[in-house]
Amino acid sequence: MKTFSIKKLLVTTVMASAIMPYMSAIASTASIKQKLATIEASYDGRIGISAINTANNETIQYRENERFPFCSTSKVMAVAAILKRSMHESNYLQKNIIYKSDDVVTHSPITEKNIEKGMTISELSEATLTTSDNTAMNLLLKELGGPSAVTKFARSIGDFQYRLDRWEPELNSSIPGDKRDTTTPMAMGKSLKNLILGKTLGTEQRKQLWVWLKNNTTGDTRIRAGVPKGWIVGDKTGGGDYGTTNDIAIIYPPHCKPIVLVVYFTQFKKDATRKDEVIARVTRSVLDEFAQFDKCIKNDLSIKV
Repeated sequence: MKTFSIKKLLVTTVMASAIMPYMSAIASTASIKQKLATIEASYDGRIGISAINTANNETIQYRENERFPFCSTSKVMAVAAILKRSMHESNYLQKNIIYKSDDVVTHSPITEKNIEKGMTISELSEATLTTSDNTAMNLLLKELGGPSAVTKFARSIGDFQYRLDRWEPELNSSIPGDKRDTTTPMAMGKSLKNLILGKTLGTEQRKQLWVWLKNNTTGDTRIRAGVPKGWIVGDKTGGGDYGTTNDIAIIYPPHCKPIVLVVYFTQFKKDATRKDEVIARVTRSVLDEFAQFDKCIKNDLSIKV
């Protein structure tokens, strides 16, 4: 009996050791979702999150399959479609686009200064991603064949949730329940990963897309505000009515593999104020969660710069 009891004890101990990490992960998942729910409730809105730690493929998801208005985060897909075309047309990015003052819409800090001489497709792409220039986006859409052409490109890379229906700035209306100009956090996260870290684009095109995202000037108070100094972030923000506040990014810790992060936030009143701090808080919560199962991230979070 004693021998049987000892064997039984050993088997029980081994089984417990095997399932401990699994049980810890389940508890951790419940914990991070509770944290995100608390953040969401405190800001009286709806948060959508998709995060991927590419080191171990751990994911954090929250309302990941619900639709959110993507606003100007849609511009990443449009520029990616432009870069894809440039792979097959020599000197395509150097093509100069002439436009008129009547083409200029709200928030066009770069295009409004270049009406007389026009801008190259490369310059328009850079303005679209680094300053979120709305006229630049519209000119790229015209070049591609309209919003539906960008949706078609999304389908070609395996994204069946992204849908671009309108032009700037109308696409930012963010009306609750309106499926136009929306996607899901999970779909956008997978697409962003494919575009920057996958093989959807050629090497040079991926490098160019990354440089433009890294040089973005509109995201200092969002995902970038949630990461420690010294971390590299390439992101694209978005914002619209109903206090919609978005940011999507690839994050490079100093010594670890990249993290893909999509954070969408929208509210229930049309005139609600956008809340950048929601994005920063969510970002830090996600990083803290990843650090529990990734020593590299844990160490990089502890570095004082």
